[in-house]
Amino acid sequence: MSDTHFLFLEQLRALANAERAAGMASYHKVKREYLGLTNPQVNDLTKEWRKEMTVDERVEVADGLWQTDIFEARLAATKLLTQARIRPDDAVWDLLQSWVPDFDSWALADHACSAIQKRLVADPTRLDAVETWTTSENLWTRRAALVATLPWTKQNNPKQEELECRERILRWAATYAQDQKWFIQKSVAWWLRDLSKHDAQRVHDFLAVNGEHLKNFARKEALKYLK
Repeated sequence: MSDTHFLFLEQLRALANAERAAGMASYHKVKREYLGLTNPQVNDLTKEWRKEMTVDERVEVADGLWQTDIFEARLAATKLLTQARIRPDDAVWDLLQSWVPDFDSWALADHACSAIQKRLVADPTRLDAVETWTTSENLWTRRAALVATLPWTKQNNPKQEELECRERILRWAATYAQDQKWFIQKSVAWWLRDLSKHDAQRVHDFLAVNGEHLKNFARKEALKYLK
């Protein structure tokens, strides 16, 4: 890791708000430094940074920002790499993968998963790597396997290979249904809820087999858009 990220970190620190940072620390309940920036502030900065940086530079800076363990720096790191078209993207994928074991809350994990989603859609063979997350001891890593694969809930007319991916992920979800941890149950419900907008019958079929293992709130969430 080089020191090039320090210039970008200084820009984040220049917008720090101590009062808001204290509120964020209380809300997120994860011990790390918070600067008190809003999401739009981080969005605006990273949008400008991306315009001036090559992919390799973005990877380098994102790596440095993530390693600081400052909330807004990690948030900015994810946004630097959230883009559908990146070529080549192997270095981006490798860096995103390296962050997954660090996930310790939903907030940063979800932003990182947004970036991961785009790399998976670009190359679905990467689901092989994601499958290894499903047996991790880290709850947030396991959860990420479903959050990162949400694009496979959204096809109205999926191709055969997309259906195969969908069924593969639903097998993971079936295993997760028996895990009673709230955030894992929530991730299953989220996946099914989004799928129900595009393939209601498949959700009904899943629940017929696995619904008894889900907590009540998860079943209700999964059925939110179904009659």
